[in-house]
Amino acid sequence: MSSQLPAALLDSLAGLPGYNRETFEQVHAAAEKITSLRLNPNKIKTPERMAAVLQSLSATGATPVPWSRDGYYLPERPSFTFDPYFHAGAYYVQEASSMFLEQMVRATVDLTQPLKVLDLCASPGGKSTLLQSLISRDSLLVANEVIKPRAALLTDNLTKWGAANVVVSNNDPRDFSRLPGYFDLAVVDAPCSGSGLFRRDPELVEEWSPENVTLCSQRQQRIMADVLPSVKEGGVVIYSTCSFSAEEDEAILDWLADHFELENIPVTLNPEWNIVATVTHKRNCTGYRFYPDRLKGEGFFIAAFRKRSSETPRKPKQHKSTALTARQQEVITPWINMPDDYQYFMHQEEVLILPPSVAAEIPLLRQQLYIRKAGVKAGHPSAKELIPDHQLAASTLVSDELPVVSLDLRQALQYLRKEDPGMSTRVRGWALVRYEDMNLGWAKILPNRMNNYYPKELRILKEITGL
Repeated sequence: MSSQLPAALLDSLAGLPGYNRETFEQVHAAAEKITSLRLNPNKIKTPERMAAVLQSLSATGATPVPWSRDGYYLPERPSFTFDPYFHAGAYYVQEASSMFLEQMVRATVDLTQPLKVLDLCASPGGKSTLLQSLISRDSLLVANEVIKPRAALLTDNLTKWGAANVVVSNNDPRDFSRLPGYFDLAVVDAPCSGSGLFRRDPELVEEWSPENVTLCSQRQQRIMADVLPSVKEGGVVIYSTCSFSAEEDEAILDWLADHFELENIPVTLNPEWNIVATVTHKRNCTGYRFYPDRLKGEGFFIAAFRKRSSETPRKPKQHKSTALTARQQEVITPWINMPDDYQYFMHQEEVLILPPSVAAEIPLLRQQLYIRKAGVKAGHPSAKELIPDHQLAASTLVSDELPVVSLDLRQALQYLRKEDPGMSTRVRGWALVRYEDMNLGWAKILPNRMNNYYPKELRILKEITGL
């Protein structure tokens, strides 16, 4: 593998803090595959459930990611496709180095306060699910992705995560300048040349070039310039890449300090983590480098700034949401835990559920952004009943009092393939389909058959073997 690493990359890293060419090449030649995941604290609330989830992955040797509250390394990579916990949103498979975002957020913002948070380049959802796990229930997370197919994947992953205080948007970074002084925290995991992922994805080596590094650096500057007006005075901007190149890392920090009213924020590191602090020569900005020969994770770079000036926030125009009728409210209330804690709106004949603090922001966001998902979609209320949506089954809002059908592993996988799992039950009508106390989706149980309502686009396509 070392012979495939671009010589231009290796030469360009000489002199950077923490870089050791010999061990850097050795770790890439070894090509060790590191597997890590982060548990969903919204759904995994007891040590017993945590142990069951890790056991389902044959992960008896799971060890904590040291800078993550809920992160774990697995001794080997299992088949996540055939784990019902994965489809239930019990965890997110995320690269360990990028979980350090948690430390940056904890060190720079007050998580006890209601916050407006933007994850600008959010797909597939690793940082968005992490951010949602950190913020309060009254906070708002806007997870944005500019590329439509990737925005769809982001929506699916945040649906599995199950929270109601999330909005998914599909916008170019420049669109966020229409929300001046709005966000308390903006996270920008910027598109980059990808050298930090060469060990995990060797095919990326063929796409790397010094010219691409320069193009990425220019794109990163444009993205940051576009998003900064949306951050309020005193707000925090966290910038990261999966590149080793100084042109995309330290040079961007100096560029930001040169062109904007920003104050760099150093954070405290545990020396045992072997994360390398780097200080820029021009503006003395501190960032943090992750090298795979120094720690158990891939290449990563991250830094934080506080904004010292702000644009005037824009007030939304008055917008009247379509409220539920008394009958619609009566239909939906039994489906929700603590229904009085939420607000309900009709949107394209579907009921949306939002915390009041988030619902108050939706009119402005709808004016300025293209929104793919807001809160939790409960479903379509007919004259007689609610036809529930998958988002409700996957959420943490769904009532504990609803009828439930519990499946074993084989039955759960058959259900996830959108097949009839062949179970026997006395339940009739709508029921939550569950595996080990984790909701998978909906089924409607009729006297002679079960209608499987698992979404077709999410179904497992691989054949089930070995069970």
